[in-house]
Amino acid sequence: MDLGISGKTALVAASTGGLGLAIARALAAEGVRVAVTGRRQVRAKEIVTELTDAYGPGAVAIEADLSTPDGVAAAVEQTMAELGPIDILVLNGPGPKPGAAATLSADDIAAAFDLLVKPHHALVSQVLPGMRERRWGRILAVGSSGVVAPLPNLAVSNTGRAALAGYLKTLAAEVALDAVTVNMLLPGRIGTDRVAELDQAAAKRRGTTVEEIQLESRKTIPARRYGEPEEFGAAAAFLCSAPASYITGVALRCDGGLIRSL
Repeated sequence: MDLGISGKTALVAASTGGLGLAIARALAAEGVRVAVTGRRQVRAKEIVTELTDAYGPGAVAIEADLSTPDGVAAAVEQTMAELGPIDILVLNGPGPKPGAAATLSADDIAAAFDLLVKPHHALVSQVLPGMRERRWGRILAVGSSGVVAPLPNLAVSNTGRAALAGYLKTLAAEVALDAVTVNMLLPGRIGTDRVAELDQAAAKRRGTTVEEIQLESRKTIPARRYGEPEEFGAAAAFLCSAPASYITGVALRCDGGLIRSL
């Protein structure tokens, strides 16, 4: 399938590792000019070299702290200066610390919004006006299966990601006439460093081994395995594509059947 996005420009937040990197690679493979962003400038430059070697010029490395308004503004400005107007915006960022709902503090609740809502809102606010003016745009947020079924011991994540989902669903209806789609892609157990950290935390909390935690996790997944980052990236690339122009306001799960509801 021709995804129809060759020559488009994408800013992929937190794309120096994990799911963000998988998405950056998938978009670059489709001919998209990609801004690889993160706080690790050396790593971002390594990724740009990898993408350039594989697909030719068209990627840039941007060192940015997207948790701050100034960092967001600088990343958007540099992306547009080096690659042109942003057509595709991928919202992504680090997950908050694990923790139970019964022990949440006021600071934890504030952190849920500071980490998972405010930076994404700032990015959208910077990029959306241009998308609407050009009457083409894709906004895709990397979420969590916790949006559909809140996950145990991830109360901060469940709270913040649900708030982000509500904002994006509302936004999707408001900008649909401008040919801008707004969607979320929800990972289940994908083999990333973040999931490895959660498995290690669970093993420590329960006094068992990481291998035992992973075995238990695989048993809950109908596919009986963790997903590959490349599989997630491929799903993201499709949601950012021209053929996906009638898909908006959707939270698509990429989880091997982990969540049992429709």
